[in-house]
Amino acid sequence: MSVALVTGGSAGLGRALVLALAEGGWTVIADGRDAERLREVAGSAPRVVPVAGDVTDADHRRDLARAVATAGRLDLLVHNASTLGVRRGGRTLRPLAEATPEDLQHVWRSNVGAPLALTAALLSQLVRSRGVLLSVTSDAGVDHYPDWGLYGASKAALEHLTLTFAAENPEISAYAVDPGDLRTRMHQEAFPGEDISDRPLPAAVVPGLLALVARRPMSGRYRAADFRRRTEPGAA
Repeated sequence: MSVALVTGGSAGLGRALVLALAEGGWTVIADGRDAERLREVAGSAPRVVPVAGDVTDADHRRDLARAVATAGRLDLLVHNASTLGVRRGGRTLRPLAEATPEDLQHVWRSNVGAPLALTAALLSQLVRSRGVLLSVTSDAGVDHYPDWGLYGASKAALEHLTLTFAAENPEISAYAVDPGDLRTRMHQEAFPGEDISDRPLPAAVVPGLLALVARRPMSGRYRAADFRRRTEPGAA
């Protein structure tokens, strides 16, 4: 039986992916800071192993490693947990000129440091299973938007680390995947007071992510929309 570990699995895209993998027969270790919401996810599908905690915490990462060891293998590691930044004065995103070193450290620990440390801790299991490393990224990692500088820089760094792991370990496949704008709580925080109901729900991009994992193309940067179109009826 295939085993996956998905960080940030209690809400949004992480939750949708955890449920889809579990329904597809995977054993899924799901991480999240909200223990109650994580238990609800585990109660919604079979074969979900909830491990509540903050992925930036070293003790929690050791708990995740123990859960993987108990499962006996690791076929898919998904870095989905992320932060926009520190919320101050009603805003989370702000111009780079207003950012502090502490703001940078906060974003970097969640979006870069934690994925780096967790991948390193679990790399031998991924190599052994010839598994997949998948990091959820953003167009802000390649394009430049006002106020998104710290977040975008962290996603660019995450992409670089993800694909370098593949270059150093040819036994695995690694993907930095841009899911596009989604109707999530995190996206709403980026646009306070705005109506984001025109964005697709997270479940809409999950088939594209699953197709990517199943098809195992060359390691690289992809958009979930590209694979979603290929899974639609009548697609070439």
